[in-house]
Amino acid sequence: MDQQLNKIIEKLLSDYQQGKIDQLKVISKIKDIYFEDIGFAKVDHHRTMRRGFPEVVFGQNKTDEQVIEIACKIREYSGLLLITRTCKRVYKKLSAEIPDLKFSPEANIIYTPLGKELDLTEGITVICAGTSDIPVAEEAAITSYLMGNKVEKIYDVGIAGMHRLMHYRQQLQKSRVIICVAGMEGALPGVVGAMVGCPVIGVPTSVGYGASLGGISALLTMLNTCSPGVVVTNIDNGFGAGYTAGIINRGTDIKS
Repeated sequence: MDQQLNKIIEKLLSDYQQGKIDQLKVISKIKDIYFEDIGFAKVDHHRTMRRGFPEVVFGQNKTDEQVIEIACKIREYSGLLLITRTCKRVYKKLSAEIPDLKFSPEANIIYTPLGKELDLTEGITVICAGTSDIPVAEEAAITSYLMGNKVEKIYDVGIAGMHRLMHYRQQLQKSRVIICVAGMEGALPGVVGAMVGCPVIGVPTSVGYGASLGGISALLTMLNTCSPGVVVTNIDNGFGAGYTAGIINRGTDIKS
């Protein structure tokens, strides 16, 4: 569980025992931890308890003000913050409220970096077929990192130059889970799945010429792979792949 939420609960119990707050105040605060209704959104503070990771803000189609208010509410109960599909403008505005943030221009993500003293779990490798796939790969990598993982990255190793991919064969075989991001025809996850013994998460991207159909061609290729052990996310869903890889890499105890 997020240490910040642990401390909030411990302080509530301590303050109640010492008579600093009454029962109604404790109940009110616990209700907020379940979820907090702010009108246009119901912020799920309880998600950290259920999933071991706080609610993630999907920035697309939200106003700057909505993203900022949701983010500030999340930070009241969590030391972690992740906002996907956002922009530098929102980052600059939000930094005035929350100073310890970083912005990834490649992934268009705002996040709180982990402490340097934290021991990260090894085992996740993120690879992508081409340079144009890097934004989705970075979304996956940052998500897995925030879940406490050390993430290795191998970019621009598409099947048009198989020798590039084969160069990293030993590194790939040491992985516990591989996120494989590809557009165009989307064949890379199937090839990687044939090379390794760990789960492979295929992420189709919307990169490609007209007949790629905005990533549908890559999606269908990945879904029809004959390599066992390959599962597939939605088109451009680096976040979903990163989150799933994070759960796989830390084991089945999602509440740890």
